[in-house]
Amino acid sequence: MTGDWLTEEFEQQRPHLKAVAYRMLGSLSESEDAVQEAWIRLNRTDAAIDNLGGWLTTVVGRISLDMLRARSAQREDYVGSWLPEPVVTIDDSLTPEQETLIADSVGLALLVVLETLTPGERLAFVLHDMFALPFDEIAPIIHRTPTAARQLASRARRAVQGATTNREVDPHEQRTVVDAFLAASRNGDFAALLEVLDPDVVFRIDAGPGTSPGARPPIAGAPAVAAQILARGTRLAPFARHALVNGAAGAIVGEPTRPFAVVGFTVSHGRVTAIDLITDPNKLPHFDAG
Repeated sequence: MTGDWLTEEFEQQRPHLKAVAYRMLGSLSESEDAVQEAWIRLNRTDAAIDNLGGWLTTVVGRISLDMLRARSAQREDYVGSWLPEPVVTIDDSLTPEQETLIADSVGLALLVVLETLTPGERLAFVLHDMFALPFDEIAPIIHRTPTAARQLASRARRAVQGATTNREVDPHEQRTVVDAFLAASRNGDFAALLEVLDPDVVFRIDAGPGTSPGARPPIAGAPAVAAQILARGTRLAPFARHALVNGAAGAIVGEPTRPFAVVGFTVSHGRVTAIDLITDPNKLPHFDAG
């Protein structure tokens, strides 16, 4: 394989590979690292590769699996909830790469559920259910039989099926619900917040590793979440701006080019079922001015 041809073929695969890694890791920066490591391994291999796309997919899956297993120790100093790194756009127009990353409704809520799976379950589900890789190709990556890999994916599927996502909610309905939430927050209207929140709504905050006054365990239930929003968020709501967060209606808070918070919403049956607030500076997007 010539260098120029290999580079061109790899670049064609890059969006797909990053999408695989993002579903595995929930981190844009780690996904880039995984894809770059796959490129290094490709250049080092002397083996004949009949199906470059399949080979690279399995390599990225294997790299991501190793990264997942190594990551648990790094979470020990986390306070509050760990949330995925969001894919954010402020003009309602996703780039082709962003569209690939979040295709099939890979919203924050789904990534949060994937985070509860074991590394093996996550890999089996992601590679089979999201990218149609056969179990006989998945099995060697996790050192299991194809039957065992199928069982891992089945367990993961049951967990994912119980998660609420924005998959079947019209974008206009999402925005209407989020706008009602923001209006109630700005006005300090407890009753209006209760109207827009699902009774079992969950509010998660990711302020990053280390001790932070903004981090705490998830808050559940409409009254508790509404009280928390009014206590902490009313003064910030006027600075919230529309954004797409993993393809769904959301908001950024702060300067348009350098927000200090991203808020993702999950909407179902006309109400907010989950609010994910990300203030970890390492996960916040930066936008070009102008």
